[in-house]
Amino acid sequence: MDKETLQKYEKAGSIASQALKRGLSMIKPGASTKKILDETEAYIKSQGAGIAFPAQIAVNEVAAHYCPAEDDTILKEGDTVKLDVGVHIDGYIADTAKTIRLGGQDDLVKASQDALREALKKISPGAMLGEIGKTIQETITSYGFAPIRNLSGHALGRYEVHAKPTIPNIDTGDKTELKENQVVAIEPFASKGAGIVYESSNPTLFTLTAEKPVRSPLTRQVLQEIKKYKGLPFTSRWLYNEHGIGKTRFALRELKSHGMLQEHPPLLDKARGVVSQAEHSVIIKDKPIIYTKGDND
Repeated sequence: MDKETLQKYEKAGSIASQALKRGLSMIKPGASTKKILDETEAYIKSQGAGIAFPAQIAVNEVAAHYCPAEDDTILKEGDTVKLDVGVHIDGYIADTAKTIRLGGQDDLVKASQDALREALKKISPGAMLGEIGKTIQETITSYGFAPIRNLSGHALGRYEVHAKPTIPNIDTGDKTELKENQVVAIEPFASKGAGIVYESSNPTLFTLTAEKPVRSPLTRQVLQEIKKYKGLPFTSRWLYNEHGIGKTRFALRELKSHGMLQEHPPLLDKARGVVSQAEHSVIIKDKPIIYTKGDND
């Protein structure tokens, strides 16, 4: 990895850490999830960085992929709230997340945080993916909770949030080894429920996966906006602000009918158990660079 690329990763990581810190400070009873995400994303843009994926705020049994668009969620005492932030500089991505329980920390939050800390100790060139997953699993189960088996960490490519390899949250026995200068996000999820998530309905998070001719001028206008995201995930909330709800809905339906969109619906624990999450991005070295780590980590 050359010096310029490393600097871009580190700048993205620093901004992501600060954006996460700012967003977390807004998580209070009575707060609007939509406002938290809007202000978190506005901070990222104010720093001259790009948004690698829409900021996501998942409450209680929702594990990931919740980006309010038309609706909103007002936070209340006792909620377990996960904030996930992605930043890029010239396509080089930083991905980080943390969980807050309104009303005080509990063991579920500690389980994912400790699993992340222990997994990061295993990161080095030659570390086997299955062993990292085993560490995460053993840490979370030691608290009496379940790691989410069908969610995982992942490599980070240029303009690619979920690249290969995936980093499991359970012992898969995978002997694939990490390599020097790979960039990965370690992302444990702990659940009070089934430890398996399913896709619910009403997605507001999408990725443009193909480009084909479309008939409608309205859809073409919306498509031009989507193409600005350079293949990174986007949310309908952004398009509503630019094109309005009706026009955006029409365009997304047409793009979907042409097989151009991948939908990412909210992911919920199968048994509706509350979920916590913790995440850092790491450059693999003999001394790993945890480049999303902030002052309070």
